Amino acid sequence: MFMNDILLIFIGFIILILGVLISVAYLTLLERKLLGYIQIRKGPNKVGYLGILQPFSDAIKLFTKEQTFPLYSNYLSYYFSPVVSFILSLMIWMLIPYYFNMISFNLGL
Repeated sequence: MFMNDILLIFIGFIILILGVLISVAYLTLLERKLLGYIQIRKGPNKVGYLGILQPFSDAIKLFTKEQTFPLYSNYLSYYFSPVVSFILSLMIWMLIPYYFNMISFNLGL
């Protein structure tokens, strides 16, 4: 019974993270389309129907870019600071109370 509750919490957390990441990607697409209309030029509409697949192509492009290596800096802080800021931004979402299946938070974390 205890493992079932932990599994439900984990599944709820994964669904929350995926929802946030996908919504941010599509809000970025909306912003790019809006800026294209404001500047009277074509927006990001090359990938898929009306640019629906553009956030996924942007993610692939981001992960396949060339790596740069700092010569005179601390490698640990250089590579892990984006990871820490990403985890902190996701932890802020955990503070918001939500309701998923049998998990009910009254005041948040």
